[in-house]
Amino acid sequence: MSVVSLLDVKILNNPAPFGASYQFEITFEALENLQKDLEWKLTYVGSAQSSEHDQELDSLLVGPVPPGVNKFIFEADPPNTANIPSSEVLGVTVILLTCAYDGREFVRIGYYVNNEYTDESLAENPPAKPVIDKIKRNILAEKPRVTRFAIKWDSEATAPAEFPPDQPEVDNAPDDEEAYAADEPEVVEVEGAAEEEEVEGEDEEMGGVEKEDNVSEAGSEDIEDDSSEDDEEDEEEEGDEDMEMDEAGAADAAHKEHIEPAGQPADVMVH
Repeated sequence: MSVVSLLDVKILNNPAPFGASYQFEITFEALENLQKDLEWKLTYVGSAQSSEHDQELDSLLVGPVPPGVNKFIFEADPPNTANIPSSEVLGVTVILLTCAYDGREFVRIGYYVNNEYTDESLAENPPAKPVIDKIKRNILAEKPRVTRFAIKWDSEATAPAEFPPDQPEVDNAPDDEEAYAADEPEVVEVEGAAEEEEVEGEDEEMGGVEKEDNVSEAGSEDIEDDSSEDDEEDEEEEGDEDMEMDEAGAADAAHKEHIEPAGQPADVMVH
């Protein structure tokens, strides 16, 4: 639970010239006395490509903070255009209003800012070097992006949890492997039934190609070759064919059982 809650932020001068200061009326509520000051900062994002052009326009310490609703005016200087790439002075950028307690940021408010020329001729044909005196800024105050962070305040009781709470009921629950192992006999029985059906069907279809299989295997010799006993070879070949058909039937049954159509299951400024 946050000890300080941001209630309202009003921008007093908007729109305004690019070189005018920023003025905010900030209202917040404190639930208890704070031992240290609140530090407010305003940052201007000078480039969307790199944070190297970010500028901290101003910072302000507010304190001591009594319990209840508090209000103050925060005024910050405009950005230094020398630190902004010329190609990014105009257009849309961002300003960030943040507040921290004891070095720990707990709230951040982001606003979009549009910089444009007031002169139509300059807007249609902007010069390579921006004319700052002819630029006005317009802050999109109606749609701020607010981000809040849980921090430790003056007491340990307000510190956010570093680890998830213990869940003894989950730890004592049986493992998934045991549950799956208990289901294995049922799966074997289903596969066996499908295997018998597939094998019988293949016996009828493959009966006419038995001689071709024998011809294709004639070029290979087994380690123990006894050509004098044709009956034994015929029995071995039939046993091999039965084994191959059993394996093919098991593969087809497993394929049909496991391949099923899967069901279709059904703001904050980042810089």
